[in-house]
Amino acid sequence: IFVVEQAGKIRVILNGTLVATPFLDISSRVLSGGERGLLSVAFHPQYATNHFFYVYFTTQTNGDIRIERFTATTADVADPATSKLILTIAHSAQSNHNGGLVSFGPDGMLYAGIGDGGGGGDPYHTGQNPDSLLGSLLRLDISGDPYTIPPSNPFVVQPPKRGEIWAKGLRNPWRYAFDETTGLLYI
Repeated sequence: IFVVEQAGKIRVILNGTLVATPFLDISSRVLSGGERGLLSVAFHPQYATNHFFYVYFTTQTNGDIRIERFTATTADVADPATSKLILTIAHSAQSNHNGGLVSFGPDGMLYAGIGDGGGGGDPYHTGQNPDSLLGSLLRLDISGDPYTIPPSNPFVVQPPKRGEIWAKGLRNPWRYAFDETTGLLYI
């Protein structure tokens, strides 16, 4: 069992016992507290062969949102030096509404729930701004470097909207799930 700790560590529970060495420790890079921190991990669909996993966190320097890929070196340990930036989104004005979940959908794409930037009532109007990734659910094809925009995303052919956006107008999509039977997405 992998346990994400908001302060910046991913821990492993093996056979009911906490493994002493964290799977990943990026606590020196993470700003945590309230709605900020290391907020989720998603293991690549081919993790068994490529050992890639993705984390979503807020940065120590200013609270911006980062999605990064890391590589596990063994079943119980990942190397922080393998960090590869996938996406960063400015989010320093407010400490809340960071979103926080990265997850692979049934289509193999990486989804990321991004909050609207914080404050009450979307004061920066990012939830309705088609040029802002804030206030959105993103859908990324991570087979590119660092990612490509799936051509089936709804805003790909409608400039000036950001093609990464799968759904827009969200306040704080902190968690979501895909129904295994129907494939429907619930936020």
